[in-house]
Amino acid sequence: MYVADSRASTSAASAEGAVRPRAGRRRAAVAPTVLALGTVSLITDVSSEMVTAVLPLYLVTGLGLSPLGFGLLDGIYNGFSALVRLIGGHLADRGGGRHKWVAGFGYALSAACKPLLLLAHTLTPIGLILAADRTGKGLRTAPRDALISLSSTPETRGRAFGVHRAMDTAGALFGPLVAFLILRATVDGYDAVFTVSFCVAVVGVLVLVLFVPNGARTKAETTGTPPEAASGDTAPRPTLRAALALLTRPDLRRVTLCALLLGLATVSDSFVYLLLQRRLGVADRWFALLPLGTAAAFLLLAVPLGRLADRIGRWRVFLAGHGALLLAYALLLTSWHGTALPYAVLLLHGCFYAATDGVLMAVASESVPEELRSSGLALVQTGQALARFVCSLGFGAAWTAWGDRTALTASTVALALCALFALTLRRPTPSAPSEGLA
Repeated sequence: MYVADSRASTSAASAEGAVRPRAGRRRAAVAPTVLALGTVSLITDVSSEMVTAVLPLYLVTGLGLSPLGFGLLDGIYNGFSALVRLIGGHLADRGGGRHKWVAGFGYALSAACKPLLLLAHTLTPIGLILAADRTGKGLRTAPRDALISLSSTPETRGRAFGVHRAMDTAGALFGPLVAFLILRATVDGYDAVFTVSFCVAVVGVLVLVLFVPNGARTKAETTGTPPEAASGDTAPRPTLRAALALLTRPDLRRVTLCALLLGLATVSDSFVYLLLQRRLGVADRWFALLPLGTAAAFLLLAVPLGRLADRIGRWRVFLAGHGALLLAYALLLTSWHGTALPYAVLLLHGCFYAATDGVLMAVASESVPEELRSSGLALVQTGQALARFVCSLGFGAAWTAWGDRTALTASTVALALCALFALTLRRPTPSAPSEGLA
């Protein structure tokens, strides 16, 4: 009887994604690899968010694109990376220690795209440049997250992703601020923003090359084994077929399906900021500051919510984050025009990212073997990115056809339905408790 009760308790804890450290075991500190990657992400996000902050206004106001045209470009910007994430994850896994170099190539490719925006002034070339930029992001994301996962213990994985996302978001906080200052201080503001963004991105690539260890040394940080023993030379070489076969695992399949469904109803950040601008009549010169609210909330909450996810269950925190997003949409749909509206919406928006971005990767990491960690995380990221690409296209088309309020109402209803379905899908069946998501 005691054994059965013990197994049931263990299954229940695993099903909710809570990983508790063993009694008497001290929590491990955040690995140096996590801090190094956090620094790279911080610098790179200063660069990328400088562009992201001004891009909606540049395209819609400066170049006169319609909401549908902007939705197409925004979908490319946020979803095109889905086409190459599996490739990036697979290349990193096949090399055993190539995670750093695949990620580095992705960072370098994105950096090279920044100055090209100076030459593009129509929809087609801008779309091609954004596609190349997102290709770089797609190549680097899964190897980077695999490095974080491999360098962390299961008990502290949520915290590790939280620390990385907090550092990443610090860059997202400074990026729009730098763009705002450049726009106010220069005559050809957009050109100056793109030029400074390129220079900052180059610094991020140099930090990665000089300070981030390779995959073998990253694994050694966690296992305590020498890099030669941790390199995985005796393990079978991962193949693309083996990576795709990961979807036969019930736990990873549930995670991927839930990420895809919820992504289908997640409105792009740029549309949220454009909706706020229209509701409040925000002047163009202040538009670049709107992402600061989301970034500040994300920065403050990423580590606490990551640690909370380790304690009470990662999936609970993940779904609660989507609840915060629903509240943000609801506020945008109300007739309230108070001065507190933008602060409330942006706080909830940042809470959503803090509770979902790193937490989802911590959840997925528990369902993927080490030799296929990059590929497994790429599967989840691909589903989510493709879904958000579709959502950007659909929201832009709905806004053009029926107006912004109708488009947001449809997205709110869809997100509520998908969250309820994800809650039901997440719940393990009594006959197979071991299939609960970690």
